Amino acid sequence: MQPNPSRASSQYKQSTNILANPLKKEATKAQKLEIIQLAEELQRRKDQRILYSYRPYAKQNEFHTAGATFRERLLMASNQSGKTLGAAFEIAMHLTGKYPDWWQGRRYAKANHWLAGSESGELTRRGVQRLLLGRDYKTAPGTGSIPGEMIELITPARGVPELVDTVRVRHVSGGVSTISLKSYDQGRGKWQADTVDGVWFDEEPPEDVYFEGLTRTNTTMGPVMLTFTPLKGMSKVVSRFLIDKPAGSTVITMTIDDAEHYTPEQRAQIIASYPPHEREARARGVPSMGSGLIFPVSEELIGVAAFPLPAHWVRLVGCDFGWDHPAAFVWMAWDRDTDTVYIYDVLRMRETLIPVQAMAIIGKGKWIPVAWPHDGYQVRDAMHGDQLAQQYRNQGVNMRPEHAHFEDSVSVGETKMSRISTEAGIQEMLTRFQSGKLKVFSHLNDWFEEFRMYHRKDGLIVKERDDLLSATRIGIMDLRFAITEPRADKGMDYGAKADWF
Repeated sequence: MQPNPSRASSQYKQSTNILANPLKKEATKAQKLEIIQLAEELQRRKDQRILYSYRPYAKQNEFHTAGATFRERLLMASNQSGKTLGAAFEIAMHLTGKYPDWWQGRRYAKANHWLAGSESGELTRRGVQRLLLGRDYKTAPGTGSIPGEMIELITPARGVPELVDTVRVRHVSGGVSTISLKSYDQGRGKWQADTVDGVWFDEEPPEDVYFEGLTRTNTTMGPVMLTFTPLKGMSKVVSRFLIDKPAGSTVITMTIDDAEHYTPEQRAQIIASYPPHEREARARGVPSMGSGLIFPVSEELIGVAAFPLPAHWVRLVGCDFGWDHPAAFVWMAWDRDTDTVYIYDVLRMRETLIPVQAMAIIGKGKWIPVAWPHDGYQVRDAMHGDQLAQQYRNQGVNMRPEHAHFEDSVSVGETKMSRISTEAGIQEMLTRFQSGKLKVFSHLNDWFEEFRMYHRKDGLIVKERDDLLSATRIGIMDLRFAITEPRADKGMDYGAKADWF
C-alpha cells in the first residue's frame, strides 16, 4: 500500500494544533516527537515527488515540445543552464506516464524502455543517474526526477561504485517501464541492446555510439535526445545537426541568457571567467574550435538585425565557385561614410548548373558586380569551351572583368603577401570584425554556421564547409569595385532591383 501524502498532512495539522491550543499548557514529549516525525515524513514525501513541481524554462519547454514532431533532438546549451535537468524530467514523465497539463511534447500511453548515458560510468552516475534518482539512491531513493512512489526496482551496475545498471518504473497504464544506464567509454558494443523506445545521450557521444543508439530505435521510431555543451567544436555529430540537417532532426540552442536562475551580474561574471576561445561554447552553446579558431570574435560583435539598405550604399557580390562542394555567393553593402561593410544576403547551391545559379543571382539584382576567385579562368566544361567566369557572363551575370585581388600587395606581420593571398584576405576580414567594420545580418544562419567552424589544424586552414566565408573574403578583396544601382534614365536598364525589403 502506497503512503497517502494528504493523510500525513492532515495528521501533521492536527498535531501542530496541540501547540497552538491556548488551553493546552504544554505538549507532551511524545506529542512533540510525533510532530517532528510527521514534519520529516512530509518533507521526505515532498522530496520524492519533485516531478510534479517541475516548471521548465522557455528553452527547456521548446525542447520538450519539439519531441512531438522531431525524432532526433539536440539541446545544445551553455554550461549549467539546465539542459540535463530538463531532459531528466522529460524521461521521468515518459517512464511514469505522468504528464502535466502544460505538456505539449510526445506522450507514451503504455510502458516504455530507454537507454541513457554519458562519457564514462562516473559521469553517468554524477549526471544522468543523480538527476533521475537523487544523490544517493540507497539512502534517499526517489529524490530525483522519478517519483519515489513509482520506482519498483533499482539494479546496481558492476565495476563503478554506486552506479546503477537498470531502473524499473511503474507506468500509469499498469505496465513497467525501464531505463538502462550506459557509458560511451564502454564502446558501441554496450549500446547494442534490444529495441528500445528512446535514447538519451547526456554529453556529446562519439559518432559510432550515436548511430548505434539511433539504430536501437529504428523499429519504434522513438526519440533520440542529446544534451551537451559543444566543446569538441564542429564534430561529426554536431555537423549532422547543424550542417547536414537530416529529416526529422532539430537543434535548440540554449544560452546563459536563457538560464533564468542567473542574475545579469552573475552571467557577466561567469562569462568573464571562461577563456576567450571557449566563451561562445560555454556561455552561448556555440561549437568551439578552441585556439585554432580563425576568427576569435564574438558573434554579438558581428551580427545586426536586418534593416532597409540606403540607396547610396554601394553593393558587391563575393563568389566562390563550386559543384560537389557548394557554390557560394555573398551580397555586400558598403557604407563608405563609416567604412562599414554589411553582409545582407547569402546563397549556397550544391551540384547546381550555372544557368540555375545565374537566375538566382540575377534575381537579387542584375546590376550588382560579382567578384570571383582566380580559378574562374579555368575551363571546367569542355562542352562549352569557355572559362568558368565567362560561362556566368553568358547567362547575364555581371561578373567583374578580372579575378578578385587587392589593389596592392599586403603585409601580414613582417611577411609581404601577394594581391590574391588567402591569408591577407583573412587578416583584412579579422581587422574589420574586430573594429566593427564588417557586420552580418543576424538571420543569415548559413553564414554563421560556417563562421563558427572556420578553424586551423596544425596551422593550416581546414577547407571544409567554408564556402560562404571564402566568398566573403573574395568580396572584401574587390570591395573598391562596389557600385550603386545605375539609373534607368541614363540608358542603363539592368533589370531587377536589389532591395529585397
